[in-house]
Amino acid sequence: MKRVIMKHVLALVMAVMMLVTSVFAGFGTSITARADEGVTLKLHYHREDGDYAKWDAWMWADGAEGAGYPFQDENGEMVATMSVPGGATKVGFIVRTQDWDKDIDADQFIDISEVVSGTVHAFVESGVEGATKEYGDDVMTGTKLKTATYDGKDTITIELTGEIDDSLLSSFYVKGRLGDVEVTKAELKEKASDSQYFYNLTIASELDSNRNYRVGFDGQEYPVNMPIVYSTQEFEDKYTYEGNDLGATYAKDKTVFRVWAPTAEAVTVNLYESGDPWEKDLKETVEMTADEKGTWLAEVSGDLAGTYYTYTAIIDGLNVEACDPYARTTGVNGKRAMVIDLEATNPEGWAGDTNPHSGEKINDAVIYELHIRDFSVDPEGNMLNAGKYTAFTETGTKTAGGNSTGVDYLKDLGVTHIHLLPFYDFGSVDENATTTERFNWGYDPVNYNVPEGSYSTDAHDGNVRVREAKEMVKALHDNGLSVVMDVVYNHVYSGKDFCINRLVPGYFSRINADGTYSNGSGCGNDTASERSMVRKYIVDSVCYWADEYHIDGFRFDLVGLLDVDTINEIVSKVHETHPDVIFYGEGWSMNTDVTKENITMATQQSSEKTPGFAYFNDNIRDGLKGSVFNTAETGWASGSKNAERAMTSSFLATETWSKNPSQIIQYASCHDNNTLYDRIAMARTDLDEESWIKMSNLAAAFYMTAEGVPFMQAGEEILRTKVKEDGSFDSNSYSSGDEVNSLKWETIDDPKYQKNYEFYKGLIALRKEHPLFRLSSGDEVAARVKAVENLDKNVLAFNMDNFDKTIAGEPAEQIFLAFNPNTTATTISLPEGNWNVHVKGTQAGTEVLETVSGTLTVDPISAVVLVKGESTKPAGAKTPVLPIAAGAVGILAILGGILVFLKKKK
Repeated sequence: MKRVIMKHVLALVMAVMMLVTSVFAGFGTSITARADEGVTLKLHYHREDGDYAKWDAWMWADGAEGAGYPFQDENGEMVATMSVPGGATKVGFIVRTQDWDKDIDADQFIDISEVVSGTVHAFVESGVEGATKEYGDDVMTGTKLKTATYDGKDTITIELTGEIDDSLLSSFYVKGRLGDVEVTKAELKEKASDSQYFYNLTIASELDSNRNYRVGFDGQEYPVNMPIVYSTQEFEDKYTYEGNDLGATYAKDKTVFRVWAPTAEAVTVNLYESGDPWEKDLKETVEMTADEKGTWLAEVSGDLAGTYYTYTAIIDGLNVEACDPYARTTGVNGKRAMVIDLEATNPEGWAGDTNPHSGEKINDAVIYELHIRDFSVDPEGNMLNAGKYTAFTETGTKTAGGNSTGVDYLKDLGVTHIHLLPFYDFGSVDENATTTERFNWGYDPVNYNVPEGSYSTDAHDGNVRVREAKEMVKALHDNGLSVVMDVVYNHVYSGKDFCINRLVPGYFSRINADGTYSNGSGCGNDTASERSMVRKYIVDSVCYWADEYHIDGFRFDLVGLLDVDTINEIVSKVHETHPDVIFYGEGWSMNTDVTKENITMATQQSSEKTPGFAYFNDNIRDGLKGSVFNTAETGWASGSKNAERAMTSSFLATETWSKNPSQIIQYASCHDNNTLYDRIAMARTDLDEESWIKMSNLAAAFYMTAEGVPFMQAGEEILRTKVKEDGSFDSNSYSSGDEVNSLKWETIDDPKYQKNYEFYKGLIALRKEHPLFRLSSGDEVAARVKAVENLDKNVLAFNMDNFDKTIAGEPAEQIFLAFNPNTTATTISLPEGNWNVHVKGTQAGTEVLETVSGTLTVDPISAVVLVKGESTKPAGAKTPVLPIAAGAVGILAILGGILVFLKKKK
């Protein structure tokens, strides 16, 4: 239908649609919620095999967040239906499974730029790129109002999908809640394409950046995107609050509430009886008083411990209710904050609880990455509190075969730090659901300072999750294990619904001039860490976990989306009171739109600018087993050739982006992508299980003895595999459930898996025995570790030298390591002297397996580690920090034997 014919019909349709407004539009930016809704997209999907059970369509309008849409049977066709937000000109789609296997491995798009309303049908054939588009009989096409952006002075630039008649130029108008603003002139600015026309509207007076406005034209309205002033120096000077009392400050006789909401017209605090958001149990509403630097203050007398609360802010005349960004705990699903007496949640002995590895360097750590639910939910682990924080407090648990499980298993393995996947309050698991299996990795934050409720025994009582999270930390500490918390400050579960963005619209996230979110994270809303109050919030949050929960380390998800100043301030502030806390993260370079100039992101390439922060080494990860992006590719340990130079650099921790071993996390697998065993098996389908195990152990021996900081995925030591129902390996098991994700405790009763466990246990013990593996500077490594030359192709060997006998606690004069990935044995000439063998074949540890000299034969696909002169400790050397506990046990055993002997003699 032509535009001229449909003009009056459109006016009637759009009048109804104009009722939709954006609650979140406000000072500094406008989060898109367009009024000209009315387009429905129906994506028809066809598969030859007729199996649609595991497939759905992930769809998103341009500039908006994505969501999954199920396929439903409509007259014999499988159709996913999406109501498209008004103003959208295209819709992206991915046909995928829940674990993100994609039908076509690319983002695809459907053009709807000319569709004003009606139903668009898109027909997609499995395995074929693109879609065939058809318009329904109800479709009306015409010129769309797509964007409207204010320059902060006297001009609003609008984008239309087509050219308009000169007679319509006078029909533009701008309106706000407090009245209309006159448009004095409208003229064509630029024709960018046949479907992209820009017009400048000159207005009679400046717009108030604290208000919302809409541009109207031809029966359509569109919110005006205001200049982003949050990052201006003027805004930060006026509204940066530096106090440490944000949130609810509790005392027995009163609670003081302070919230930062500088763009609000008024704020109240709402006191509730319960934390269940569906209950209409409001007890009292207390008006707050505007205070310094954009904060609002209220004081409520009496003992409010256990009282739930929210804030309501009036923003441009609209009431917006939100949870407290500084909430310490919440009710179910994190909708209502709770006033809490934190001291009352402390477990017995909490005051004396400390980091069991205090005084040690990050290079002394052996990090074990673990999901809280995976740890205990398998019934063969025989832990009563399956999937809960309190499972970590259980000792003495065993398999049917009598092997230790749970925390006893972790302690026996010998790792030093337990890296726990996110356990702040996250949004992907319904804490109120009655089903027992509620699984997700948790990389979708809702309340950063609140423990996740689904891991507690009662998600409805805000005290329980706090107390039980502390009990978990203390139990790990009591067993000699430090705790690393996985944190995700780079994005949130929902940008529009995140509490800070509700109270100060769009402040927490990077939002472009056209109102769309920056999406370097792939999650739809990158965090604007460069803004002062975002930075303060992140720093305060990390300090809170270190202070209140005694967390010993932090792993940052996609830290390359945060800036170096924020990271350095975090490290500095935490180390003021907790100097032993370690920091590391994913320093990948991401494409994000920062809101200030001269901002440097915390990536691998910026490692020198963040000296207290370490980064994952993807070079050693992919070098050992092949790229995570190409599962058919092999790595050095699984048969790839000509990788000696790159693998040598990785072993020595001399990567192009860093030569500092204290900043390099060495690993072969983590929760992302395939497990180490699965990845090797996928690339080497020509080999048998025995070969896959050898390659896996070769990779482990390499990264566990390399300079840097070793990191392993839980279960790697027992050949962890993630197999889907169809028999394929799961490469993205973030929501795949317990059957795929849980640690399979019964496997350690099998001699094959027990042997593998003992191999890893021996590698860890050997690493802890020898500081030569744990050098903390590039200069030390350069001086003491040399690659051996003139070896067979693909073979690597290294000599570590304590030539001056000055490394404190190092019992060896030299350590010699050889790694043979070939399918034939290799012979290597040894430096002179007698060498004790500590790693060979499937055996590893601190015990001497045999003594060799002259030459060394290294079996196919295996590693050998030799130690020379370890029986003579350097004069005056200190006892190694790490073996103290083992030594103490030995001394006690000797003393006990003497006492028994004396008693018998008596």
